[in-house]
Amino acid sequence: AATRQDMTYWLQELQQKRWEYCNNLDAAKRDSRTSPTPSDFSKGLVAKDNPGSILSQNASAERARNILAVETSPTDLVGEQAASQPAPVQPSAINFSLKQWSTEIKNSMSSLRKGNNENRKSVFYTTEEWELLDPTPKDLEDSIALEEKRKHLAEGSKGRRLTSSAFPFDFGRIPHKTRRPLKDMIGSSKNRNSSDSSPTEWYSGNGNKLVSELQLKYQSQQEELEKLKKDLLSQKELVRLLQQTVRSSQYDKYFASRLCEGVPKDKLELLHQKDDQILGLNNQLEKLNLEKDSLQQEVKNLKCKVGELNEQLGMLMETIQAKDEVIMKLSRQLSECEDSTSSQSGAVNSSVATCTNKELQELDRLKDNLQGYKTQNKFLNKEILELSALRRNAEAREREWQAKYTSLEAKLCQIESKYLILLQEMKTPVCSEEQSPAREVITQLLEDALKAETSEQPEQAFFKPHLVSEYDIYGFQTVPEDDEEEKLVAKSRALDLRSLSLSENREISTGVKWENYLASTMNREMMRCVELKNLIRSGIPHEHRSKIWKWCVNLHVKKFKDSTVPGYFQTLLQNALEKQNPASKQIELDLLRTLPNNKHYSSPTSEGIQKLRNVLLAFSWRNPDIGYCQGLNRLVAIALLYLEQEDAFWCLVTVVEVFMPRDYYTKTLLGSQVDQRVFKDLMSEKLPRLHAHFEQYKVDYTLITFNWFLVVFVDSVVSDILFKIWDSFLYEGPKVIFRFALALFKYKEEEILKLQDSMSIFKYLRYFTRTILDARKLTGIAFGDLNPFPLRQIRNRRTYHLEKVRLELTELEAIREDFLRERETCVEKRDLISDDEEDS
Repeated sequence: AATRQDMTYWLQELQQKRWEYCNNLDAAKRDSRTSPTPSDFSKGLVAKDNPGSILSQNASAERARNILAVETSPTDLVGEQAASQPAPVQPSAINFSLKQWSTEIKNSMSSLRKGNNENRKSVFYTTEEWELLDPTPKDLEDSIALEEKRKHLAEGSKGRRLTSSAFPFDFGRIPHKTRRPLKDMIGSSKNRNSSDSSPTEWYSGNGNKLVSELQLKYQSQQEELEKLKKDLLSQKELVRLLQQTVRSSQYDKYFASRLCEGVPKDKLELLHQKDDQILGLNNQLEKLNLEKDSLQQEVKNLKCKVGELNEQLGMLMETIQAKDEVIMKLSRQLSECEDSTSSQSGAVNSSVATCTNKELQELDRLKDNLQGYKTQNKFLNKEILELSALRRNAEAREREWQAKYTSLEAKLCQIESKYLILLQEMKTPVCSEEQSPAREVITQLLEDALKAETSEQPEQAFFKPHLVSEYDIYGFQTVPEDDEEEKLVAKSRALDLRSLSLSENREISTGVKWENYLASTMNREMMRCVELKNLIRSGIPHEHRSKIWKWCVNLHVKKFKDSTVPGYFQTLLQNALEKQNPASKQIELDLLRTLPNNKHYSSPTSEGIQKLRNVLLAFSWRNPDIGYCQGLNRLVAIALLYLEQEDAFWCLVTVVEVFMPRDYYTKTLLGSQVDQRVFKDLMSEKLPRLHAHFEQYKVDYTLITFNWFLVVFVDSVVSDILFKIWDSFLYEGPKVIFRFALALFKYKEEEILKLQDSMSIFKYLRYFTRTILDARKLTGIAFGDLNPFPLRQIRNRRTYHLEKVRLELTELEAIREDFLRERETCVEKRDLISDDEEDS
């Protein structure tokens, strides 16, 4: 700005805009605290009929602005134009100080007059509260000393000194408190009152709920009114102080304009000092008056409190007097009661004595009844104990008879089995044309034994053996239908199995142990442990086998399942059915040849045939290198007896891809040949006598054991032993096959050693596994007598024999190629063809 007046004007403009911005922020915060929720706002036409209220004008504040009018707008250049002009010459000290001081006061006390409809607010109504501080006598003395030291300074310094000494007070900011103009607060309060009192119909419709809301609003408005009153008092006090300051400034201006000419400077300074002293004394006088008013107010308050205490004292005296009267009244009543009690005591004593005699008689009667009940209770307890002892004795006798019956039944089954074998031996043909009567009797006995399965028995039957079910619990036939000799042997075997099962049932069943273990794992997942391994080796109960087999399969193929997408089995099956599959023809040929003696696979319409087909087709699509190999159908058929299609598929994956080595089920059967050589090594180590016996008579027992390893004993042992082998096989892996193969030979080692020619040995090896019925004894040999049995030893032997078999196969392939070349060149050998070529 070109002049200080213009600079002051534009500073005033800046301060006005700053106040307007801060006041708008305070109003927004205040409205957000007091405004209703959005759901309470009126909508539609109601909102149009309720415009925003206009703030009412504050008359007292408007009068203060009219009195303290600001200077006119600046007359000179401002901004960049003023900055380009040369610096103005500073005026004299007296003129500058008096004129500029008056201008600052006026500009600070009023806002710009820009029309009657605008909200004009004083710059003293800022967003922070100002505190007026009165100068102390020490401050006055310091200011006088400072002025004396600056007598000889420049005129600008004197002007500033006169300006600073003209204000006897300072504005000190009090933080954390905000203040808004009285005009705005009154206007907003009136607007809220009008908006709250308008909806009478709405109030009458909502009832008690709105009554409580209106009460809360009324209380808040009362508190707001108290705050407004306090603000009004503080504003009045501020206006009074400002008016006093203006009067003193006008007086100084008038005095300075009249006396500045021809008056010495020392007298002028003395006048200013006296003026400052007068102002200080006036301020002290006002302070004392305020203290006097506060003391008078305290006196009034104390008088009020004394009056209240006197009233309370009077009330207490009245209460004490009333209590004294009550005490006197109760004393009189007590004396009257004592007199009446003494006169009635005789009659009361007689009635009390009568009641006491009756109560004593009733008590004696109750005691007699109690004694009788005790005696009766003792007698009944004795009877209960005797009956319990009799019941326990009866149960013990019943258990003994049941055990004897079971033992006798087992012995009877054994006798019947031996009897059937004896009849078979007695029926041997005799070189005689005449039939003896004994031969007819034997024939009749055999017919009775074979017809024992039917419900209608002939009355003339000489012997009626135990009935044997046509199928066992696994679906296998117990007695064949074609060969009569085989029927006798199978029936004898079934009777022996029944005898063994009856003997085992007399001991503690493994089913109880399984129930306890499964109950302990009900709330947690099953994990590999020694207890579970021992339970599985003893055999899984029929009702729990499906669950345990599925858990074992998932344990081994978890890594394969995690890498596949959901519906993997169905996708493989669909591809195998829709697209050309080279293995499908061979699969169809082997379906009915899988387990013909099992009712689930005996006919094309059986339920197991379609499931068997689906699993084999899906596996052939998963493993195109293997496709289908004879033996896989039997593995799947056994798995399907306890698992669903998809679980049986993963069971086959476990056997082929996890348990068995590579090339086990390929066209060359390389892995199977290797395992037979490993088994020979184990035979020489574990059963040296039997191995030497076989070597002596040049019996190649691997021709028998090869199928054991390929299909895991399916169709080689009785069904009870087969499924117990599979229980351990699915949990522990292929080592179990070696254990049970050795155990089967050890079980019949003595019988085999008695045979002295190769033909009888080989014939015995073809069927001896079907005669082994004691699964417990066989399991004890496999997992007890053959220990130690490290898997690492098997792996090392497999690696060693794998190289030898590969070399032999390479030599055989070279011989085959030489033969083919020789056949092509030689005319005589062209008609020679191999079995494979004949099949193709």
